Amino acid sequence: MLLVLWFVVPLVPLVLWVFANRWTFPDVLPQEWGFDGLRSAADAGAARAFATSTALALSVSAIATPLGALAARALVSGRVHLPGVVAAILFAPVCLPPFAVALGLDVLVLRTGIASSVAVVAILSVAAIPYTTYVMRVAFGAYDRGYEEEARTLGASHRAVLWRVQIPLLAPALAGAAFLAFLVGWSDYIVTLLIGGGRLITVPILVASFASGTGNDSVVAALSILALIPPLFLLIILGRTGRRALP
Repeated sequence: MLLVLWFVVPLVPLVLWVFANRWTFPDVLPQEWGFDGLRSAADAGAARAFATSTALALSVSAIATPLGALAARALVSGRVHLPGVVAAILFAPVCLPPFAVALGLDVLVLRTGIASSVAVVAILSVAAIPYTTYVMRVAFGAYDRGYEEEARTLGASHRAVLWRVQIPLLAPALAGAAFLAFLVGWSDYIVTLLIGGGRLITVPILVASFASGTGNDSVVAALSILALIPPLFLLIILGRTGRRALP
């Protein structure tokens, strides 16, 4: 119950701000209710930013999840030389400050002529791989390869083993890893701003631009609530799917 309150209480003033046309101190509730914040957010391009953030997060998730799974399987299998060094390289993006990486790669992206959207997806995918690798490494640690060997003994091909044995058994872990990678792409601000060069307008960038000014509290609240919807929706689906997967 306390955990629920911990997450819900900060959202109460945020929701009130969404429908507040005027709310000044010391009143506890808004003096004037309305939808000015939502209208201003829509006029500022919230729908386009939402679509861009969704596409970016899905791209990062689609790339980082299988790469993390492959890296985790290789590390757990013991077939990698110097696994400690390989693991340190894979998890290095967690230790490096995002702005330092973005500033360093910004010049490289400009000189090579890579499209900024492609560069942002690539960098964020690298940033998400440590999380997907960690989740899948735990999953592969508890994975029983006896199911694969039994399927091969019965004549199943490698593709059949992958689609009918391995992926179904690892589906909850894959979903969790994909969710974490989605969050990396969805919530990023620094890399998208510096590498995107202002041409890639996502929800966090739109929120930050309005939050830097004064008198935009209702717009910031509307955009912040908008930013919460996809992760919350995916988290609910993930929770329901996980419960169904339990015996």
